[in-house]
Amino acid sequence: LLRIAAWIVGFLIVNALLLLVGVDVIGWLEELWDSVTSISLVYVILGCLFQGLQTVLTGLGWYGILRYAYPGGVTFMPVLAAYAVGVALNNVLPANLGTFVTLVMFLAIVAGSTFPGILAGYVVQKLFYLVIGTLIYLYLFSQVAGSFEFQFGDEKDAIVNHPLITTAIIAGALFLIAMLLRIFWRKVKELWVKAKAGAAILGDLRAYVKWVLLPQMGGYAAKVMVIVVFLAAYGIPVTFDSVMSVLGSNQLANLLSLTPGGVGVNQAFNTFALDSYTDSSTATAYSVGQQLITTAFNMGFAIVLVCATFGWQGGSALVKDSYADAKVKAAEMKESRGADMRGGEGEGEQTP
Repeated sequence: LLRIAAWIVGFLIVNALLLLVGVDVIGWLEELWDSVTSISLVYVILGCLFQGLQTVLTGLGWYGILRYAYPGGVTFMPVLAAYAVGVALNNVLPANLGTFVTLVMFLAIVAGSTFPGILAGYVVQKLFYLVIGTLIYLYLFSQVAGSFEFQFGDEKDAIVNHPLITTAIIAGALFLIAMLLRIFWRKVKELWVKAKAGAAILGDLRAYVKWVLLPQMGGYAAKVMVIVVFLAAYGIPVTFDSVMSVLGSNQLANLLSLTPGGVGVNQAFNTFALDSYTDSSTATAYSVGQQLITTAFNMGFAIVLVCATFGWQGGSALVKDSYADAKVKAAEMKESRGADMRGGEGEGEQTP
């Protein structure tokens, strides 16, 4: 409550200062709100349906990973509820902390699981999105004139005329890579024993495609349809390039989501991505409208799933405890990485 009050007071102070220099923030917000709420209810319903389908299919992919890793240890509905909680919390928490809450909930509901195993499952779950995200970036870069035209002028001469410097740079890079591998290799070997169960499905290609890849592809198609629906709702041209631009800008915004739910960052990136398709006011209205509607739906969907699966008391206790544990786990992992780096620096002075 104190933080909310501080944000409100801060907003009022900034608004007063801007009014003094002639910037009407309230008027702009009212105009933006009118634009956000001007879309047809049909678009809202369609967007929510596709958003729900995305959550269900992505949760099904998670279920495939955990079901294969820990046979008989879990059923679909608890996995879907835990995943939906993470999706909802990522809309209101900074730095994707909601994902950590989901992982901790998986640890609580999957019989026989370990946290390294759950993390390994998370890596498996991210493989598809890593590939599809890379393809989107490659497409966007290819649309920029000269993106893949490398001009070697003075740089080429420098390489040819200074072979010793070039060799030293390459050797230094190789040394740094070797040092990092040495620092982390021992830790990796310790974790692999516990983690390999979570990634077991990768050893069965047919099961991976059936239980993980196909649901994820369906979920991603639903995600694309959410964007298509809301672009159409705000009269923004729906083309392959405009959809790819929004997907790419959302990925970049997600990497920099320091604010709760990436608020502000998403709008800035979306506005820039849609610059050639519409004016900045419409692009901002689209981004805000889509985020507000999908956030409200994600929160409601998660609450319904948690109550239906665990009951109100059990579900709220599970989410509350998982949130507390997730913050601890995130801090521990951050500290562990720092300790590994410090330990590795000390080892470098010893005889192997």
